[in-house]
Amino acid sequence: MRIGCAVAFMIVLWLVLGESAVGELHPAIDISKTYPRYWAHGGKPVVLLGGSVEDNLFQIPNIEEHLDLLRSAGGNYVRNTMSARDAGNIWQFGITDGKYDLNTWNAEYWRRFSRFLELCAEREIVVQIEVWATFDYYRDCWDQNPFNPKNNITYSAAESGLPTKVDSHPLGLENNFFWSIPAEDNREVVLKYQQRFVDKMLSYSLQHGNVLYCMDNETAVTAKWGAYWSGYIKAKAAEAGVSVHTTEMWDPWDLSDRKHNATFDHPETYSFVDISQNNHQKGQAHWDNAQAQRRRIADQPRPLNCVKMYGADTGRFGSTRDAVERFWRNVLGGMAATRFHRPPAGLGLGEIAQATLRSARMLTDRMHLFSCEPHNDLLGEREPNEAYCSANPGTEYAVFFTNGGTVTLDTSAIEDTATMEWLNVLKSEWLPAETVQNTALLRLECPSQDYWVVLIQKR
Repeated sequence: MRIGCAVAFMIVLWLVLGESAVGELHPAIDISKTYPRYWAHGGKPVVLLGGSVEDNLFQIPNIEEHLDLLRSAGGNYVRNTMSARDAGNIWQFGITDGKYDLNTWNAEYWRRFSRFLELCAEREIVVQIEVWATFDYYRDCWDQNPFNPKNNITYSAAESGLPTKVDSHPLGLENNFFWSIPAEDNREVVLKYQQRFVDKMLSYSLQHGNVLYCMDNETAVTAKWGAYWSGYIKAKAAEAGVSVHTTEMWDPWDLSDRKHNATFDHPETYSFVDISQNNHQKGQAHWDNAQAQRRRIADQPRPLNCVKMYGADTGRFGSTRDAVERFWRNVLGGMAATRFHRPPAGLGLGEIAQATLRSARMLTDRMHLFSCEPHNDLLGEREPNEAYCSANPGTEYAVFFTNGGTVTLDTSAIEDTATMEWLNVLKSEWLPAETVQNTALLRLECPSQDYWVVLIQKR
C-alpha cells in the first residue's frame, strides 16, 4: 500500500512539473553533521541571513529583482507564507459560478509559487515556507478565504462545521479550521481539502532541496495540529524519495512558555526550532532568553531559526536600533538563521538592512563562526547590552558593540601574535588591520559610537 502511495505521488509530481521533477529530488539544505547547530547547504555549513519586503514573496510582481537585491547584499534566506491576504494577491482555488471551487485550482497562483521556488533555487536562497498563514483564517481575511463555507460551492457551514464569521484575534482560538485533524474534531470534509492544498504545494516544493517547512505563524492552537502536519509533510517527502526539515512557530514571546515545549522537547517531530517570537525581546533579555534555550537543547543540538526579526521606527515592535542589535545578537549568539521582518514591523530589505546583511556576510566569510560559541564570559568591564562575544578561544574572537563603548577581552588562550580588525556595520567597511602582540587582556575601544564589530584572529 505504501509503495502504491509513493508511485501515485511521484506521478502527481511528474504531471505537474514534467520529467525534471523525477530524478532531481535531492535535498540541498540539511543540518550540518559536523556543526549540528547550523545548516549545511550543498554539503557546506552556512549561516542563513535574510530580509525581504513581504512575507508571501511569491505574490509580489518584482520578485526576481528583489531576490537579486538580497543576493547582492549577501542574503541567502527568505520567508514565504502561503498567504493571499494582501491587496493584489490571489487565492489558490478556482472559481465556479462566482464562488470558489475547492476541487479546482487557480493556475496563476501556482505559477507564481513555482517560479518563485525556481528563482530562489537558482540563487541558492533557502526558503522557509509557512504552510498555514494563521491570520488568513481570522477576521476580515477569513471573510474572503476560500475555505470559509460561505465563499465556496464545495461544502456548507453545516457540512463542514466551520464558522462563516470570526471577528476575533487568532489568540481567541475561535476558528475550528485548526481542529479538523483526526486527533481533534476529525472533520473529514475539511481535512480532505486541507490535505489537497498541502499536496499541491508539495508537488512543487519537493522538487527543490532549498526548502524548510514551518507549520504555522504565531500559532496558539493545539500542539496536535502542527504535529499532524509535520508528520504528513515528512511522510509525503519520504514517499517522493527525499527528506525535509520541519518546525512550528508559537505565539508566546517568552521562550520558556510551555507551548514552546512542543518544538524544543520533540526533535522526533520537529528537526529545528523557530524562535522568531524571542525577537520581541530587547537588550540583554533578548540575548539571555535565546541563550537559555540554546543551553536547554545542548544534549540534542539543532538549528535555531529566526525567520522574523522585528524592529523598525515605522512599527510597533521595537525601533530600528533594536532590529540591528537583535540581528547581531542572533548572529554572534549562535542562531542558525536570521531574517529582517517585512515593513512596517521590520527593516525588510531597506538600506540599513542591506548594510547589516553585507557586513554580517563580510564577517562570516572571514571567520569560522561554526567553530565558535557565545562567550560573553571573556568580556570584562562590560555594561548590560554593551557588547557581545562569539569565540573559539585561542583561535578567533568576534565582539559586537551596540553603540560604541569599551570592554576588555580575555585573549590569554592566544599564545602568539594576533590581528585585530574593526568593521563599521552601516558602512560595511573594514578598518586597516592592527597587529596585537602577546597580551592576556586586550582592551577594545570602539573607533566611534554606533555599531561596530571587531575581529581578533591568531596569526
